[in-house]
Amino acid sequence: MKSKPKLFRRLTDNATLKSLGPGLITGAADDDPSGIATYSQAGAQFGFNTLWTLVLTYPFMVGIQLVSARIGRVTGRGLAANIRRAYPPWLLYVVVLLLLVANVINIAADIAAMGEALRLVTGVGSQHMYSLGFGILCLLLQVFLPYSTYVRYLKWLTLGLLAYVATAFAVHMPWTEVLARTVWPHFSFTKDSVALVVAVFGTTISPYLFFWQASQEVEEIRNDRNTRALRTRPKDAKAQLRRIRADTLIGMGFSNLVAFFIILTTAVTLGAHGITDIQSSSQAAEALRPVAGEFAFLLFALGIIGTGMLAVPVLAGSAAYAVTESFRWRNGLDLKVVEAREFYGIIALATLGGVLLDFAPIDPIAALVLSAQINGVIAVPIMTVMMMLAHNRKIMGSYTLSTRHTVIGWFGVAIMLVAVVAMFATM
Repeated sequence: MKSKPKLFRRLTDNATLKSLGPGLITGAADDDPSGIATYSQAGAQFGFNTLWTLVLTYPFMVGIQLVSARIGRVTGRGLAANIRRAYPPWLLYVVVLLLLVANVINIAADIAAMGEALRLVTGVGSQHMYSLGFGILCLLLQVFLPYSTYVRYLKWLTLGLLAYVATAFAVHMPWTEVLARTVWPHFSFTKDSVALVVAVFGTTISPYLFFWQASQEVEEIRNDRNTRALRTRPKDAKAQLRRIRADTLIGMGFSNLVAFFIILTTAVTLGAHGITDIQSSSQAAEALRPVAGEFAFLLFALGIIGTGMLAVPVLAGSAAYAVTESFRWRNGLDLKVVEAREFYGIIALATLGGVLLDFAPIDPIAALVLSAQINGVIAVPIMTVMMMLAHNRKIMGSYTLSTRHTVIGWFGVAIMLVAVVAMFATM
């Protein structure tokens, strides 16, 4: 009997699968319902001609997420805690306040999309009631599930994103043209196209992902008695940094791959049939039904629910980590509610605040645009601070960034800065 190929054994090895965590979950959470709406609009309006953006953002997304994970693993502290140690309090408070506002608005948009997707699938009930149910469910899971169980639940939820890969194979796809347009797009820089490229960049590289991945590395340290921050246990550095690199490469690759397939699916279905104005993920799912059939619609709609269940806890959790680290309050999903009242209180406020916004007379599309704009604006200073932290020997010791990571990181900052300037120029 032939032995399994070496690569297959590595990929299916239990230890390898267990090592995937913070990076995988962070990458999957990036494809939240609001992100799906952005990618759907890109495919519907410009076809295959925006696929190049995801090829471009991948290395920079990996680079900046590696920085955040490295800061958390080396110092044993989250991103906000390290900013507090190195910079004036006012800078930290402004950044965290903007992050909190953006996250609550994003939660509202995501929960609304989940409720509408379930209403479309079932054909009965109220979108608002479904949204309320999803918000409460996300909150209960974060509060009452032990951290080890909760992380396993998040890992399994990442599989929900495969619905978008499956949808692309449920319709006819001209793969030769896809490849050609990805490498050599027919793209003109108009006001609308620039605005959409900025939206894709802002959706792909978001501040809440920085805070979440750094804090999850800290959680991993807390929940393993044999693990310490790398500054206090250098012998673990080689193995841990290799694990972080693999975890982040796979997680961000998975994120960009799913986004790629969402653009593909909407391009060959909605865009090809003249449906070019897509303003929400649920609208994209509903538009698929008459064009691509019931099966494609169902996969797309269920994917919205699955990725929302993954993204809402990440949005609420990243806000809670940022606020509690700023004020030196206890935090961590491994703690019980009575041990970290402020932490779980902020998770509850962020989640329920998002639910309440869904009931308010606020245009969800306007709220989504506002959230993207805030994320884009605060991403640049946060990325700049992260790069400076990663070069600060008082913070990082001997684990400062290499030249290669430095170049990639600063290129990512430059790209986001250009995106923000372009966003204001085209408003």
